[in-house]
Amino acid sequence: MSVLTAAADQSICAPLPVLGKDVTVPLVTGGEVTYAALDYAASAPALQRVWDDVAAYAPYYGSVHRGAGYLSQLSTDLFESSRESVAEFLGCRAEDQVVFTRSTTDSLNLLAAVLPADCQVFVFETEHHASLLPWRDARVTYLNAPRTPAQAVETLERALADRDPYGPALVCVTGASNVTGELWPVRELAAAAHARGARIVLDAAQLAPHHPVDIAELDVDWVAFSGHKLYAPFGSGVLAGRSDWLTDAEPYLAGGGASRQVARRADGGVDVEWHTTAARHEAGSPNVIGVYSIASACKALTEAGFDNLVAREQRLVTEVRAGLAEVPAVKVLSLFGDDAPRVGVISFVVEGWNSSHFAAALSAEYGIGVRDGLFCAHPLVRTLLGTDPQDVGECGAPEAEPGQKSLNAIRVSFGAGTPDEHVERFLRAVKELVNEGAQWKYRTEGGRCVPDRGEATQV
Repeated sequence: MSVLTAAADQSICAPLPVLGKDVTVPLVTGGEVTYAALDYAASAPALQRVWDDVAAYAPYYGSVHRGAGYLSQLSTDLFESSRESVAEFLGCRAEDQVVFTRSTTDSLNLLAAVLPADCQVFVFETEHHASLLPWRDARVTYLNAPRTPAQAVETLERALADRDPYGPALVCVTGASNVTGELWPVRELAAAAHARGARIVLDAAQLAPHHPVDIAELDVDWVAFSGHKLYAPFGSGVLAGRSDWLTDAEPYLAGGGASRQVARRADGGVDVEWHTTAARHEAGSPNVIGVYSIASACKALTEAGFDNLVAREQRLVTEVRAGLAEVPAVKVLSLFGDDAPRVGVISFVVEGWNSSHFAAALSAEYGIGVRDGLFCAHPLVRTLLGTDPQDVGECGAPEAEPGQKSLNAIRVSFGAGTPDEHVERFLRAVKELVNEGAQWKYRTEGGRCVPDRGEATQV
């Protein structure tokens, strides 16, 4: 590769500016280091572009849909134009609705609340709890973890063919696993669902920040995702897709904004006419700043060029997996195998290490932030670890001392704002910890593994 080609490639694939990129943190061994945020799958850092857009709007903040004043009208226009931006980002169809919620969890609970009577729900045990648990008032069939994409489709086809009685049905599936990062065969699953008269909702919380999501192309009925994983702060989410079930159901929340008009009856009660638009399920004063931050992130990712972002992230995925493969004590968790396409989410365990201890050492001794635990996907992690899927566990660290075996894993995740140096430091730290051990003593405190500030371990 020529110098010019290398320079051009570096320019095209440069990480996007994010908040916190220059934050330094103290090391237990002394000194400070720039923090390496490698926990994007939990919450990605906000894009600088998003923060700047929100800061520019903040002085003009006003109530949405509720005021005649200039700032209220401006905020209302911004809120509704943000809806259009999100619809464009997702490739929504003309008849689709974009409903703003608090998060992916809220979006899927909203969809669960509007299901028709006697609806059957089919969900793989591999789902995040946000998409595994909301269907409490429906008849739910939990499907075993598939070991190939083809097996996932076959498992769903069999389950749908056996359903009785034949009536409304919904399939819920992730786009990219929050544990393994593996991409699921969404389009094929959508085809299988529709062939049997079922609908499908895509949990795109881990897919949308890493890969284009197009509702029409994937032929899914709904998409749900969270702003805080899409480089946007302030706690907003999206449910986008077909309007009929949303319009036919009672409002998710009853209150101002969802109602078109309210009148007293002669008997003392009230009659309510509800909106038939997305406002039907957006009662209360909306989080206009959170909504605007999502729209800003959608625009920023589109303008940066998803092809470039995907190419750069895939290079980082390859580097991380290759680096971990060089350490025999490390076992990377996977459902579909080494050749499966995936986003920048990788979970692993280290032989001889409690996962919480390992994650604590990465933080305290190297300034690297990762996640340890069951990642709010308990059945999947237990399946991948070969433990009893019915074992009771926690999202965080168990009460296990450093060095004791744990039923947890370690997750490293990255994305559009991750510098190469953070990945290089992570791989170097993994090798040093495995080969040389931790430099410090650790203890369990409040369910977390933390440095013992009393004394250092003699190397």
